[in-house]
Amino acid sequence: FSSWGLIQIHLRDLLTLNVPFFSLCLLNQVHTFRGPHWCEYCANFMWGLIAQGVKCADCGLNVHKQCSKVVPNDCQPDLRHVKKVYSCDLTTLVKAHNTKRPMVVDMCIQELEARGLQSEGLYRISGFSELIEDVKLAFDRDGEKADISTNAYEDINIITGALKLYFRELPIPLITYDAHPRFIDAAKISDPEKRLEALHEALKLLPPAHCETLRYLMAHLKRVTQNEKDNLMSSENLGIVFGPTLMRAPELDAMTALNDIRYQRLVVETLITNEDVLF
Repeated sequence: FSSWGLIQIHLRDLLTLNVPFFSLCLLNQVHTFRGPHWCEYCANFMWGLIAQGVKCADCGLNVHKQCSKVVPNDCQPDLRHVKKVYSCDLTTLVKAHNTKRPMVVDMCIQELEARGLQSEGLYRISGFSELIEDVKLAFDRDGEKADISTNAYEDINIITGALKLYFRELPIPLITYDAHPRFIDAAKISDPEKRLEALHEALKLLPPAHCETLRYLMAHLKRVTQNEKDNLMSSENLGIVFGPTLMRAPELDAMTALNDIRYQRLVVETLITNEDVLF
């Protein structure tokens, strides 16, 4: 199984294979996590400053030492333990449902592209918070059977709000804490070509489910920018909206987080503009 690490497969090819990304879970490596982390099996916080849990050497699954004893060998969480969609670890959710991406991401984007690409201020204008919470409850309660059609929610900003809320409530951000510094460093590079190279390398640090979800989202946001004449949303505007949502800083230092905001915007803006090259 260790030979997996010697095999280089183009990311797009790997993500289209109709097989699990990894077949066995090697939870034998005690790991010290940077920033807050949650167990991907029980979803509880991993306490401590060092050696908070164990990390799978191949698939990157992070769990408590005690939880590692009950994680199945195939690294596929029991669906009964995944009781909700929002606030659930992304990798855990897609493995439990055997999907490439969280169904909330797929369903919201499909609904948005069916009836919202030309809506002015898409993603910038906020929907009514109480109705956004209703959508969240619908996904947590009904899963893929949740009704987010125009009959249920005529205001498209409710759907964009629900999608943004999903990413905000991820215990581990879409651009993970571990990868965050590499993305920020890439954004600081002034040469556009070298910045793209650095971002391409940074993307390799993301877990497969995170990378595929990010790819799908960036492709969608690029289609949003292609309707900029109507919706007035450029890649820069979308970077402002999604930067802090997709790549929350691992540090609790407010000044560091504030300084990162412009680079977070630039990361998302560059990912959108160069989606076809980077993924």
